[in-house]
Amino acid sequence: MVRPHGIRGEVAVEIRTDDPGQRFAAGSVLGTDPPAAGPLTVVSTRWHSGRLLVSFAGITDRNEAEPLRGVWLTVNAAQVTAPEDPDEFHDHELVGLTVVTTAGERVGVVTDVRHHGQDLLVIEPAADSHRRGEVLVPFVAAIAVDVDVTGGRMVIDPPAGLLDLASAGPAGVGSSAPRERAVPREQGAPREQGAPRGQGAPRGQGAPRGQVSSRGHVASRGQSASRGQGGGRAGSSAHRGRGKG
Repeated sequence: MVRPHGIRGEVAVEIRTDDPGQRFAAGSVLGTDPPAAGPLTVVSTRWHSGRLLVSFAGITDRNEAEPLRGVWLTVNAAQVTAPEDPDEFHDHELVGLTVVTTAGERVGVVTDVRHHGQDLLVIEPAADSHRRGEVLVPFVAAIAVDVDVTGGRMVIDPPAGLLDLASAGPAGVGSSAPRERAVPREQGAPREQGAPRGQGAPRGQGAPRGQVSSRGHVASRGQSASRGQGGGRAGSSAHRGRGKG
């Protein structure tokens, strides 16, 4: 949640879910991170300047809404349906996977999934690695050649030099990028209004695995991955597409 809006208790929310219409339907009960801020029951929603404004039960003025600034909204991962596409994964399924190369080198552990036009895996280097800082790897089938969620392992086949690039971000994938608290996935209107699926943003400091936060996307290898309550923040995903990243 970004900040209070107006004087009637509405809160501006950065969308991190593939289905805001379902996640924020009137009557929906959402967990929070930190837990002490919730749970919160959605009363109504409306779109304003490309951002979702949410009214919660019991929050009737700006003073009551102010403590919600910066709070994450979460949903139970069990409430998030499994993607139909075998190359699509919820963000919280990818976070925590151990990443190794096809040559057997242990790269590190996935700590986040960022959505910048294409999905990027944020990997914390292994303790014995010469790399320092986060490594960003495009989540595409040509690179993420095997994703074993059950086994907790991902095998990647990175192009030469990819793992050692110094710059980070969509234009220069690599390491040393500071983690932001959340570049909201929010880009515009809900899917009902034609917003493309998979525009998300970084997961920032996540909720525990099993908590899908209102970030809720699904990651697909290559096109563009959330966490929930019991897994992440409210329901997003990444798609392992066919590009090379």
